[in-house]
Amino acid sequence: MDSINQNQEEKNHENLNSADAIGKIKDLVDIAKTCFLSTQPSAGESNGTRPMNVQEVDQQGTLWFMVANDSHTYQDISADSHVKLYFQGSPHSDFLFLEGTAVLSADKVRIKELWNPIMKTWFTEGEDDPRIALIKVSPETGYYWDNKHGNVIAGIKTLIGAAVGKTLDDSIEGDITI
Repeated sequence: MDSINQNQEEKNHENLNSADAIGKIKDLVDIAKTCFLSTQPSAGESNGTRPMNVQEVDQQGTLWFMVANDSHTYQDISADSHVKLYFQGSPHSDFLFLEGTAVLSADKVRIKELWNPIMKTWFTEGEDDPRIALIKVSPETGYYWDNKHGNVIAGIKTLIGAAVGKTLDDSIEGDITI
C-alpha cells in the first residue's frame, strides 16, 4: 500500500525551475490577481501583512505593485527587503506562495506603463501623484498547489469520488525556484 501512496504522491508532485516556474507564476497570479504581501513589520506595528493587487508579472517572473511612499508597507520594505506573497485563485486550486526580495522605485516611466485609472481611488492626483511608488518583487523560491486538468474536471472528480467513497485526486503541487 505504501508504494501505491508513494506512486500517487510522485504523480502529484512536480518541482518547477526557471521558465517553467515563471510560467506557473504568471498563470496563477493572472487567476488570483491579488495577494497578501507580508513584510517584517516596522517597530510598533503588530502586523506586516496586507492585501495588494499585482499590476504585472514580467517575462523574468518579477511582480510589480503600486504603493504609497508614505505607507507602512513602503517603510517596512525600506527597512527589510525580504517579502512573502500568498495567492489563492479559487477555493480548491490555484494556490501560490512566493518568497523574494523587494525593491522600491519611483520610476515615472514604469508608473505610467502600469497605471490603471482605478488607481486614482488611492492616488487622487492620478498617475503623476507624488506619493506613487513601485514595489518590484523578484521571487527566489515558492510553492504551488493546483489541479492538473482544470477546475471543471477536478470538480467532477471530487463529486464522483464523494459518491463512490474514493479519492480521485487531480492535484499537482511542487516547489518553485527561479
